[in-house]
Amino acid sequence: MRGINRGAVLLQPRDRRLLSELQFMRVVDRELAKTICGFRSTTRANTRLLALTEAGYLKRNFIATIAGGRKAVYRLSQSQGSTGKNSYSEIFLEHQLQVNQVYVEIKYRPILLASCQFHRWIAFNRILSNASPIIPDGYFELTDNSQIKSLFLEVDLGTEALRVWQKKIESYLRFATSGEFKSLFGAERFKGAVIANSGRRADSIRKITAKPNSVKCT
Repeated sequence: MRGINRGAVLLQPRDRRLLSELQFMRVVDRELAKTICGFRSTTRANTRLLALTEAGYLKRNFIATIAGGRKAVYRLSQSQGSTGKNSYSEIFLEHQLQVNQVYVEIKYRPILLASCQFHRWIAFNRILSNASPIIPDGYFELTDNSQIKSLFLEVDLGTEALRVWQKKIESYLRFATSGEFKSLFGAERFKGAVIANSGRRADSIRKITAKPNSVKCT
């Protein structure tokens, strides 16, 4: 019948929290949405995500999984003020999901160290500076006994050449030694948190970082 919107839903606080997070997370899968919204039931999560999609709050796509299947991913619809592109490549979506997994883990789940707590997260859509032309996957701060621990995040899916990693490391070193980090973030020093897709890949990145002659900072 005309005049009846079968997809209409009354937004709950958990729905608003998910929509707010998607402003910068860009995309979530069901498991990320479950953690953000506090769902313990997969069935309830699926039902709610479908309702939000049918009501026009979310847009659903399907991407390939490592196991060879397909899974649904969700992002804001254009009606919800999405400023992203209409479509993204599967490699971009997979990478963003991995970044978002780190964000959700440190913000919504207990940190093993009792004195350590989540403080803030910053997402980037442009380079850190002209001298350090790098776009980190994320930046987060943890408080540990009232001290701020600063970390830049890099998630590696094994698709970039190692020479790209060498340039990244050089850029981070320039950013640290130039004083720009303290000026922009208000802290003295930072660390890098790198998540690789395999132990072998992690070892390769570690070797590049450890070689004194492979990284030049001018």
